[in-house]
Amino acid sequence: MRQSISYDDLVRPDAVHGSVYTDPDIFNDELQRIYSKGWVYVGHESEIPNPGDFKRSTIGTQPIILCRDRQNKLQVLFNRCRHRAATVCQEDCGNANRFRCEYHGWTYDLDGTLTGIPYEDGYDNLDKSQLALSKPARLEFYRGFIFASIPEPKISLQQSLGKPTMDQIDYFCDLSPCGEVLVQAGSAKLVYNGSWKLQMENSIDGYHPNFTHQSFFKTITRMTGAKIDTFNGDSIAGVRALGQGNTHIDYAAYNHVSQRKDARLQGLKSTSWGRKYYDDMVAAHGQERAEDVIIVGGTHMNVFPNLVVLGQQVRTIRPIRPDRTEVELAPALLKDVPDELNTMRIRQFEQFYSPHGGGIHDDIEMFNRVQEGVQCTMDPWLIFQRGLHREEQLPDGTVRGQVTDETSQRAMWQHWLKVMQDND
Repeated sequence: MRQSISYDDLVRPDAVHGSVYTDPDIFNDELQRIYSKGWVYVGHESEIPNPGDFKRSTIGTQPIILCRDRQNKLQVLFNRCRHRAATVCQEDCGNANRFRCEYHGWTYDLDGTLTGIPYEDGYDNLDKSQLALSKPARLEFYRGFIFASIPEPKISLQQSLGKPTMDQIDYFCDLSPCGEVLVQAGSAKLVYNGSWKLQMENSIDGYHPNFTHQSFFKTITRMTGAKIDTFNGDSIAGVRALGQGNTHIDYAAYNHVSQRKDARLQGLKSTSWGRKYYDDMVAAHGQERAEDVIIVGGTHMNVFPNLVVLGQQVRTIRPIRPDRTEVELAPALLKDVPDELNTMRIRQFEQFYSPHGGGIHDDIEMFNRVQEGVQCTMDPWLIFQRGLHREEQLPDGTVRGQVTDETSQRAMWQHWLKVMQDND
């Protein structure tokens, strides 16, 4: 049996060892220390708005059902029959009256209660009340985002998120005048042959777009005449470490440049539906907050370990194996806004992130190449040194770097190291 892993030897302040992406023992350790002990994102309330609505998901590799019971209470149930462990829900989503195991017919109500056993007289003194579908110890919510902790958590969800992260979720939700997003427009799924951490690193990487997505950017420039300079080495866009492994690409200063700010606001007000949206936002949030939210345009961040809130989407990362990961990308629409605005959000999502989009496939190719490259152990260290010398700590305790710096990845890895060393 393998001895305990010395994680201090695998993560440096400016580099990580390639084995953290490939080692099956490290992967299994992650499932226990990260996914089975901490807060994990499991879904959005709007995905299951009515009694009986359900969605299948996972906590790490453990299958779960996110659903609403007959009293419209939200439930997270482990998708594992208490008899012989077969899953009791096969469809990705839908509406159900109950969950039935097709192996031996055991039936469960929407709150997980065991309600039926075929030929029950074959059991002697079986206590059905002790055989409900298992549940995580705790569920907590923030702005419609649902998180679960399998054991009783050491800290609350709000402590785990922290104020800077919650502020970014607020930016995302406050794009709606009523402050609600709707994750109800379907989703796209991608699978790649690499570690789940590659997606976490990449989602907040401002260094790669000018190269990995070069053809997409050139197409946009050719079609619109607009040159994309967001990710240049002298851009005033930034990256931030928000705490607890949560990270952020910070477009606020870049988007607040007067010419961009004025163009965005004037362009919005030039249409009847845009003017209505602007007026509704001002009425709901006040002019200063409304214009700030509109100009910033939401957020672009990771919530460790498996949630990405980016532009017009909610992205869920699901580890499968050390070298296999599934990612679900779901468009997030805004409640109580003109239809034209949500149509635009869907088109923007399709343009880059859908199966026929022009950008997400570039990232998948890079993940596959990295996973292939880390098989070479001659020089095993991956370098995350960029911008280390010019980071600055902000008054709110977050750490900021230039948009092409690796500030966010370093913060993610240092939090990963802390969690992996926690033996409680």
